[in-house]
Amino acid sequence: MALDDKTRTELEAATFRRLVEHLRKHTDVQNIDLMNLAGFCRNCLSNWMKDAADARGVPMSKDESRETIYGMPYEEWKAKHQKEASKDQQAAFEKAGHKH
Repeated sequence: MALDDKTRTELEAATFRRLVEHLRKHTDVQNIDLMNLAGFCRNCLSNWMKDAADARGVPMSKDESRETIYGMPYEEWKAKHQKEASKDQQAAFEKAGHKH
């Protein structure tokens, strides 16, 4: 199936928005679990958004990109939803060699 660039971009954007909304609804899924299973997390998504903004000359701070992904300030999300990582989670993270 061949898509024109505009349609492909619109589909990609809709998919991204759906992923972000899914992650916002599933606050029980911790970032370390995402990293251990998929190699990326909410912070990665926010960093990628900031990188894209920077590449296009769009002013965006790290805090702004994180709020876009988390749906609230990052510190507020951490206080409400982030749990202490278990020893098993930390060990899997270290074993994978993530630099996050």
